[in-house]
Amino acid sequence: QVKPQFESKENRRYGTFNAIIYRTQVVAGINYFIKVQVSDAEYVHLRVFQSLPHENQGPRLDGYQTGKTKDDPLTYF
Repeated sequence: QVKPQFESKENRRYGTFNAIIYRTQVVAGINYFIKVQVSDAEYVHLRVFQSLPHENQGPRLDGYQTGKTKDDPLTYF
């Protein structure tokens, strides 16, 4: 659901967009930290916020880091 948001911020289209691993952080909703494979050797880390159910809002891309590799640890940012 956040692929179009990411592509818009990067001004680029991605044919590959596979979530590999994720972590969560509970706040007033949930922050998801997601490692996404965007090509054979290129990865990005996304921070996605999902508000509480009663707010009735979809996931929002709050931050991202590009230039990551498969072996880069997924950390909070």
